[in-house]
Amino acid sequence: MSSSDATALPARPDRIFDRADEWTDLVAFAQDPRPGPTLALVSGQRRQGKTFLLEAVSRATGGFYFDGQAAAEAESLRRFAERLAAHTGAESVPHWHGWDEAAQALLVLGDERPAPVIIDDFPELVGHSPALPSVLHAAFARVHQERPHNRTRLILSGASPAVIRRLFAGPSSLHGLASLELAMQPFGFRKAARFWGIRAPRLAVQVHAVVGGTPAYRGDLVCDDVPAGPDDFDAWVCRTVLNPRVPLFWEARHLLEQEGDYADRALCHSVLVAIAGGRSTPGGIADRLGASLHDVSHVLAVMHKHGLLHGEPDAFRPGLTRYRIAEPLLAFEHAIAWPHRAALEQEEAPAVWRRIRPVFDATVAAPHFAQLCRDWATQYATWDTFGGEPTTAVRGTVPDPEEDTRLDAEVVVRGMADGRPGVLLSVGLARWNEIMDAPHLARLRRILALLTASGEDIGQVVPACYSGVGFGPELRAAEAKGEVLLIGTDRLYHGD
Repeated sequence: MSSSDATALPARPDRIFDRADEWTDLVAFAQDPRPGPTLALVSGQRRQGKTFLLEAVSRATGGFYFDGQAAAEAESLRRFAERLAAHTGAESVPHWHGWDEAAQALLVLGDERPAPVIIDDFPELVGHSPALPSVLHAAFARVHQERPHNRTRLILSGASPAVIRRLFAGPSSLHGLASLELAMQPFGFRKAARFWGIRAPRLAVQVHAVVGGTPAYRGDLVCDDVPAGPDDFDAWVCRTVLNPRVPLFWEARHLLEQEGDYADRALCHSVLVAIAGGRSTPGGIADRLGASLHDVSHVLAVMHKHGLLHGEPDAFRPGLTRYRIAEPLLAFEHAIAWPHRAALEQEEAPAVWRRIRPVFDATVAAPHFAQLCRDWATQYATWDTFGGEPTTAVRGTVPDPEEDTRLDAEVVVRGMADGRPGVLLSVGLARWNEIMDAPHLARLRRILALLTASGEDIGQVVPACYSGVGFGPELRAAEAKGEVLLIGTDRLYHGD
């Protein structure tokens, strides 16, 4: 669709926060006037607003919307027939014996005009009708051959990555037919702050460390209970995520339960507890649990495959993979709620929270702040910030033989400079609850000296300090001399 056609697209409803690109892509797909049936695949984890968006697209374009549910095939076909009859104004409800008949009736909708057809939670239907993807693939092939001017715009949506991958595989792959693939992601940390209406950057980091950027957590799971200000954060935690009467309290365990093929769910929880407690490598996790490296590696691979974990190479030891929990709520659950479940069930939440608040700062807020700093480096820092174009930002460890220890750098940025990829642009330390000063710069200089000794080119490195509470006078003086880059929470949320 041309740019001039874009002005004719239905306006995004005010009740949909952001998602402007997703809205434009979907309504343009739904109203594409070109001949030929087309397919779009929409994916994303739970609670990202897929259904909310797709229902709005259906209303705006006059499309047919059907919400898939886990039910026997005959029941799903009956529901589907009733919905389609109501949509078309048919005098009677058809009785189909299989999905091939339903697919044929569905694709007829596009014979006269662009006809959006949205099947939400498609994997729920596939679970009880495994042949359904192949049936749709065959139906599309027939329409392409027999009715090339048909303009059905079929949109399939699903949250489960495992089932979506099944749709993409095999000789009857729907992936090969898709002209649009759209992944609904959580809001980035800046958009999440705006969505929650939080202006104070430090409070925004704290809230994001609990609920991340999943939009449904604010409306559906805490009923728009937003911290009134920085001084309300502790009370907000107690009345929401630590309150069994609030749906958010139960959500984290549903994130695991929705994936039903874990062989050892207890080991999954233990691995998540270890990661939330600071162990990030397979060997470190296995040592913490007293489990075999083989078993731990298998669980890590399964959870990584399902999108519950992110695996990233160490900045200076590429053969070493570090894992972190992808969903902040899941990290909060396994660092705070899971280990203290008995106390939370026996005592008032405020009393328990006062005791474990330091644990939150050390094991949840601090690593989450470091991750936001890495996100800032790749998403918001400009060329001038580091003297190059940032492409990756990860953790890095450097051995210090004199002290027989390893020094960690939380924000190691590489990117493009002078036409060269992979240039080391910046090495930084991130401290959530420390006022950073001269000792931190000295530590950075020691890391850079060790990197030089190891053969790393540090010619373009910008030393950086990221702090959640501020910087001391000596570090400020070093910044004025151009010796170090300082990034606080204000710049994290509002600067580049």
